[in-house]
Amino acid sequence: MRLSQISLIGQSLFYIAGGVNHFWHTPFYVHIMPDHYTDPGAWVQLTGAAEIAGGVGLLVPATRRTAALSIAAMLVGYFDVHIFMLHHAERFPEIPKWALWARIPLQFALIAWALKHAGAEKSNRNLAA
Repeated sequence: MRLSQISLIGQSLFYIAGGVNHFWHTPFYVHIMPDHYTDPGAWVQLTGAAEIAGGVGLLVPATRRTAALSIAAMLVGYFDVHIFMLHHAERFPEIPKWALWARIPLQFALIAWALKHAGAEKSNRNLAA
């Protein structure tokens, strides 16, 4: 198995597991939602479903590019949550401040990882074989 296949499968499993986690630990995700979201529970479930769909979509060659671009866009949207948590760190004493800061560069790395699979047309054809 090639490194690109391992990366793709790893990313897919990462988002499927993350999406399932939204449903298993909904109260945690609702807790970290910014105050300006009117129905945080619905957003948590929507983003959980989107992560699962994105992870599955990465595995299907016909939907891989769309899924990867959608994951990247979703991750950009998550900056709102990360910035909110940084600005209100006192509301999240269970999360060390360094971890709140570490999430910002990690988000950029995850976006780059998703975009790697969005633009790898030649690699995408090879993974389908």
